[in-house]
Amino acid sequence: MPLPQTTQLQVPSSLVFLTKVLSWFEQLYQSFIPQSVWIRCQLALAEGFTNAVRHAHKGRSEDLYIDLEVTVLEQQIEIRIWDFGEPFDLLDKIKDILKEMNDPSRNTEIKGGGRGLKLMYDIADYLSYEQGEDGRNCLLIIKNF
Repeated sequence: MPLPQTTQLQVPSSLVFLTKVLSWFEQLYQSFIPQSVWIRCQLALAEGFTNAVRHAHKGRSEDLYIDLEVTVLEQQIEIRIWDFGEPFDLLDKIKDILKEMNDPSRNTEIKGGGRGLKLMYDIADYLSYEQGEDGRNCLLIIKNF
């Protein structure tokens, strides 16, 4: 199959569809991608999707959809997850999480969530969350191999 290969999926904003998302992702695997990289990308996708459902779409209309896109390149995987949540500064949030985790006076457990963001940050070679012109936010996860 020629590269780059880009595939898209749209699913309702419900955790019930996480299995469908992961099944779809598994079908995109190419043998030249190291298995350890693929598994990390699968975990980042699951965390990103879960965060969109639980946080970005919390308290919003139940008929919202989440759009997903995966692009497989020769030495890179790009994952994009679009949501309709309130935009926020992802890097500032991650800095706060890291600061809280490294503060010896605090419990090492992250309060109010954040473990998924930290996990995605640790996995990705590039991570961003930006609002597009259409009003949706795009979480971009790039992993090189």
